[in-house]
Amino acid sequence: MMMPNPNQVLYSSLMMVVAWKSSKQDTTADSTTEVEYIAASEAAKEAIWMKNYIQELGMVPSIAEPVVIFCDNNTAIAQAKESRSHHRSKHILTLYHLFKEMVSRGDCRMDIVSSAENTADPLTKTMSQIAHTQHLDKMGLRSMGDWL
Repeated sequence: MMMPNPNQVLYSSLMMVVAWKSSKQDTTADSTTEVEYIAASEAAKEAIWMKNYIQELGMVPSIAEPVVIFCDNNTAIAQAKESRSHHRSKHILTLYHLFKEMVSRGDCRMDIVSSAENTADPLTKTMSQIAHTQHLDKMGLRSMGDWL
């Protein structure tokens, strides 16, 4: 199963979306776990950059906390936390294993999120109007009519 999958990422702070990205991954993956692991790796690199930038400003004391990457794939989470390489992940480009190093250093951590609660899903998946509206509320996004 070869999957050039979409990469969907939401960056939030204080329950508000501060950035988002939805793009096709450059690397073709052969499992959902690999897709999620690569997406988490890319998200972590961007989030650590944002964290370092905000830290340099010296205005947000809680920024010293590790960046939390939410993922709905338990195997991808286990792979990120595993200190040694697994035979099933040996083909993943070394470039993406920087993420494993970030997790082991405590720069970021991965937490499970159920698919129903995965706020990034509306960027790439079709869903009912009710589910879509619930996700928008979680992102802190409102329609123009709500602001006027």
